[in-house]
Amino acid sequence: MTGKIRVLVADDETLVRDGLRAIAELEGDIEIVGDAATGGEAVQLARTLRPDVVLMDIRMPGMDGLEATRAIMREPSPPRVLVLTTFDSNEFVYQAMKAGASGFLLKDVRRGQLADAIRTAVAGDTLLAPAITRRLIEQFCRQPAPGGGTPAQLTGLTSRELQVLRLVGRGQSNATIGSTLFIAETTVKTHVAHILTKLGLADRAQAVVLAYETGLLHPGDATGALP
Repeated sequence: MTGKIRVLVADDETLVRDGLRAIAELEGDIEIVGDAATGGEAVQLARTLRPDVVLMDIRMPGMDGLEATRAIMREPSPPRVLVLTTFDSNEFVYQAMKAGASGFLLKDVRRGQLADAIRTAVAGDTLLAPAITRRLIEQFCRQPAPGGGTPAQLTGLTSRELQVLRLVGRGQSNATIGSTLFIAETTVKTHVAHILTKLGLADRAQAVVLAYETGLLHPGDATGALP
């Protein structure tokens, strides 16, 4: 993208908002365009300011961060959402991903980690550390009974798109997927875009969840060989 990455900060604590602003604005390519103290304010400001990324707290008065994320993701061309919280909980991670968040960070994140997460969210490439993804999937995703054939929800995908979805579900980047399948990275991006459109998903985070929920992948598959 051209120009600075536009970021909206949503947290009910002034100190946290000011701290995130100070950290983010040390980066030359990141600009804080606004801040919100409630989930409702975050939804309104996301509509009017059109940020590229929203840093979203989970626990806020009134509408919480998860519901605000759901509302923002229903907007046309929504921004990426990075959920920030002090609660290192599998359930929060899973619910944030289900809501459409592109990533999950603890509030004690370091400056470089925050900036990298913002850039990664904008690029739409990766979302969470594989260990976190495996842990939350094992605990919260439904596991359909093993069976042959493609899961019903995925029958609209081509065989190549199914291969790409499996690798996305294993947390692989576009570049790594391209190397694995011997295709160009730009071709991988096209396949991912088609997958998201066909399945009505917001981004890769939701694609990962769906890959496990439908049984396309199972816990323990994250580092396995491609079927």
